[in-house]
Amino acid sequence: MANLTAKELTALEDQIGCEATLVKKYEAMACLCSDAKLQQDLNDFAAKHRAHYNSLVSFLN
Repeated sequence: MANLTAKELTALEDQIGCEATLVKKYEAMACLCSDAKLQQDLNDFAAKHRAHYNSLVSFLN
């Protein structure tokens, strides 16, 4: 891992939190949706943001 400044670490933590929120929101919306195509799209969006989240977390390891 590269050495991160305090400002970079704060920004990274904020973005990780945003991505986690997006995953939860898209998953919740997908559960409430009765249209199969829309439900699949929402799950796809959640998966994309989960990948972003995992990628960002890897910078902390």
